[in-house]
Amino acid sequence: MSNQAAPTKLKKNKSIVTKGKAYVTATFNNTLVTITDDCGNVICWGSAGASGFKGARKATPFAGTTTVDAAVRKAQERGLREVDVFIKGPGAGRDAALRAIRASGVNITMIADVTPIPHNGCRPKKKRRV
Repeated sequence: MSNQAAPTKLKKNKSIVTKGKAYVTATFNNTLVTITDDCGNVICWGSAGASGFKGARKATPFAGTTTVDAAVRKAQERGLREVDVFIKGPGAGRDAALRAIRASGVNITMIADVTPIPHNGCRPKKKRRV
């Protein structure tokens, strides 16, 4: 063993981002928020579990609001001013997340629902023979 000091971890260069995209995924069990720049590089993210909620409370609208507040606050520290919002999923935190973004002071330029919808669906089960 040598008496050499451990190499220090280099910090990433955090650039200032003024316009970005907010992706909100509202499932039945959780609310996930990812904020990216225009190129798609992640600035910050958050989830109801990371905000301190456990179990069934993660699926509530209050958890969605808290999650979005925390993520947007982190992004505003990086200089975020405008966002395009993409909402996916049927969960309870969906509308609450949109209200939280609007209340945070960030300018919303576009809102899009990108929930995947099957055009033809799965193949049906075969007919039952008795």
